[in-house]
Amino acid sequence: MIVKMKKLRVIAMASERRRLMDGMLRLGCVEVSEPTDKLADPAWSALLRREESAQTQRRIELSEVYTALDAIARYGKTKEKGLHLRPEVTEETFLDDAAARKAGAASREINDTLQFLEQLRTDENRMVSLRGSLLPWEALDVPLEHHGTAHTVTRLEVCPAAVDLNAVRAELDAADAAAELWEISADKQQRYVYLLCLRSEEGQVQEILRAHGFSVTVFTVPQGTAKENLVREDELIARNHAQQRDTVETLSHCDGSRDMLRLYADRLETETLREETVEAMLTDGTILFFEGWAPAERMGEVGALLDGCACAWEASDPTEDEIPDVPVALKNNRFTRPLNMVTDMYSLPSYAGVDPNPLMSVFFILFYGIMMADMGYGLVMMALSLFVIKKSKPNGPTMRNMMPLMFYCGVSTFLMGALTGGFFGDFIPQLLKLINPESTFRMPALFSPLDDAVTALIGSLVLGLVHIFFGMGVSVSMKLRRGQVMDALCNEIVWYAVFALGAAGIVTGQQWFLWAIVLLLVATQGYGKKGLVGKLMGIFGSLYNNVTGYFSDILSYSRLMALMLAGAVIAQVFNTIGAITGNVVGFFVISLLGNTLNFALNLLGCYVHDMRLQCLEFFGRFYEDGGKPFRPLQVRAKYVDVIEN
Repeated sequence: MIVKMKKLRVIAMASERRRLMDGMLRLGCVEVSEPTDKLADPAWSALLRREESAQTQRRIELSEVYTALDAIARYGKTKEKGLHLRPEVTEETFLDDAAARKAGAASREINDTLQFLEQLRTDENRMVSLRGSLLPWEALDVPLEHHGTAHTVTRLEVCPAAVDLNAVRAELDAADAAAELWEISADKQQRYVYLLCLRSEEGQVQEILRAHGFSVTVFTVPQGTAKENLVREDELIARNHAQQRDTVETLSHCDGSRDMLRLYADRLETETLREETVEAMLTDGTILFFEGWAPAERMGEVGALLDGCACAWEASDPTEDEIPDVPVALKNNRFTRPLNMVTDMYSLPSYAGVDPNPLMSVFFILFYGIMMADMGYGLVMMALSLFVIKKSKPNGPTMRNMMPLMFYCGVSTFLMGALTGGFFGDFIPQLLKLINPESTFRMPALFSPLDDAVTALIGSLVLGLVHIFFGMGVSVSMKLRRGQVMDALCNEIVWYAVFALGAAGIVTGQQWFLWAIVLLLVATQGYGKKGLVGKLMGIFGSLYNNVTGYFSDILSYSRLMALMLAGAVIAQVFNTIGAITGNVVGFFVISLLGNTLNFALNLLGCYVHDMRLQCLEFFGRFYEDGGKPFRPLQVRAKYVDVIEN
């Protein structure tokens, strides 16, 4: 169900802010919202301003902590297993400032070490690059800083490997240029040439060389020959590598800070939310004012907190104009709560709407089981979900809901597999026949999707009709609750009657049922339209839209049969291929690979198609979406479980 909310308006002394925030954090049921209407009022904006917060600083610190945790995961000697239980900590430990300061110091130290390591790697890249550029000049026994004399110029030149140096020399001689070229080395791409010429003729010489693709190379390195600099760079690179090893070794001993930093990360996540809440408050330095929302069922606790902090406050039901701004929280039991992940992926219901989770839970789980329909797959789903729940206590709303939903869908899959005789397809009959060719064993089944596809199709369409009718019934209930009697009568109730009369006409073969349907549609489908033309258009439009709409919607449920049949066929094909090998080992290997692929595809495919049936065919009948999620100030814990003192 949708939790009933109360709107809070609170005025408190600014000195009580810390105690008030800590109290709301522990309660975890108060969402502070920005009073935008007050800020737009000149009288209020002249008196109050937004409270200052340290949200930016908290986000920076949080980013540093996650960087430190990534470094521990990358360089630490102790590698964690994929699944592990989250430790439990008390509120006192979670909010311990001394522990937070210690963790912050550890985070900064690890980040400083990481920055030093990155600087070393940057320096290494620079030195390796310099060494590579010096290597072609290793044979040149001239200091690199020597660029000529008062009357001569020396240059390091590079030209394409295809250049004919003899032809270039000849061209220089023809121009009466006093210059000489020495090839120091060459590779597949370039020639490395040492140039000597008169300083007075440098311009003429460079013009001739540029025509052949020559370019000057200049090194900004310490004094000495290329060979001397190469020796020096090799020493620097070796020293750099040693420093990198020492730095990585230092990071590898930071494993002991992992749990402390994780606790600190959760603390900072909570602090960030706290600072966001602070920014939503108004103050003049002496008092605080804020508005917010809290569940009506917990107003006793909220009121006790506010009274204890000497606040002036009031709580009221949301007005009609405030309904779109009321945050939505859903309260469900253990069976329907996992369906929250479906609602969250689609859209939360509006505050004035209805919680769809209890309404669709049975249909969602049933439809999933029908599409998967295999005892073996169902057992795997149940075992996998229980293993994850037991080993890691999944955190976050998605994972916390996904595992129980997988378990329930696994139960449904197992039951439907028992009805259709599927256990990893026809694994058992194929295995027994492989062991004993005379075996005629078949799994007991109420019906087989391979042999009774028409029965499966009819059953799927009937279930679709029931699903749609149920959604229409929810819509009727909502409209009657709001006093929209005629709207319910002229839409869903009339089409209930149309389907009933149509079925009766088909069974009895009497035509008066058809005339009754026509009269019903003429009398009701023009409701709300003005004028004769408007009513006629309403009748024909409603007839076309509803007939085609119901037909296509009901036909969509044929996917229940299609996926059931596809999964069974794919499993049977792989089992048959495995049996062709003629030995049990080959059969097991091929069947295992094939069924694993089939299971993985169906695990996702059935979920997607199930969601489509719920979100389009079912929700389209009654669902009012657009709800804003309820985000109270509360502990955000990803790595630990915070328990009350």
